[in-house]
Order: sequence, then C-alpha cells, then structure tokens
Amino acid sequence: MTEFGAQDEVWMRQALTQAEAAEALDEVPVGAVLVSEDGELLAVGHNRTISHSDPCAHAEIEALRAAGKALGNYRLLGTTLYVTLEPCAMCAMALVHARVKRVVYAAADPKTGACGSVFDVLGDSRHNHKVEVQGGLLCDEAGTRLSAYFKAKRRAG
Repeated sequence: MTEFGAQDEVWMRQALTQAEAAEALDEVPVGAVLVSEDGELLAVGHNRTISHSDPCAHAEIEALRAAGKALGNYRLLGTTLYVTLEPCAMCAMALVHARVKRVVYAAADPKTGACGSVFDVLGDSRHNHKVEVQGGLLCDEAGTRLSAYFKAKRRAG
C-alpha cells in the first residue's frame, strides 16, 4: 500500500478544486497543483483543451507552463505535481523534461494512463530523469466526478 505524507491530501483537495473549475467550463474535470520542495504552491492548472482549442492544454501542462513562467525556468527541480487523473504519455514526458521530482495522482486512467495503467512512461529506465509516482490518493472522489461528467455527456448526446 502506498503511504502519503501529511500534506498530500491537502494538495490533492486543491487539485480537486481545479477539476471543479474545469467542469464549470464544460471541460473534462481534471485539475493539477504544482508544489515546491519547500511546500509552497507554485502553480495550478485544469483542463482547457476545449476552451483553448488546444489538444495540449491538459491540467498538468497548464500547471507546468504557469510554474515555468513564474520561476523563469523550465526545470522545476524538487517539485511535486498533484493531479486528479493519471497523466497521459504527453504529460508524463513533460514531467520528465521539466525534472519534476514526484507525481501524485488520484484516479487511474485505464484508457490512456502512462504512469503504470496502460503505459509506464515514467518507469522507463532509459530516461535521464526519474519521476517518483504515487497513485490512488482520493481516487474515489476524482473517479466519481469523472464518471458523472462522461455519463452526463453521453446522456446529452
């Protein structure tokens, strides 16, 4: 069983708040929060693929972009990303390139998850940077929100 630190739930709850913000924009409800090694909030993000007409505007990418701009550096050393859905391959490689230390995700993604569910991009030994991965924190809350969103979309037709 994965053990989470005392602050992990606090940060994941902020990521869930970002997921709510995405849903309010009729985006897939995924939220992300990037935290420094010292426990300071660096950036937040939520899905904006539809509103920005940008297939790369995933919650993780939005948070990484905002942090990079704020810090004036694309290398986000020592940081932890909290995200409500397991990152896809694109986001996983962005985490490697940004040198993020750790990713904590809520719900696993059985269709495109790249942190062990479908692919294990972050676990590939060929990368020059290793990202620690922990999954399952508040997974029921995140999974319920995602399931309800997609169920409503199917009903709406």
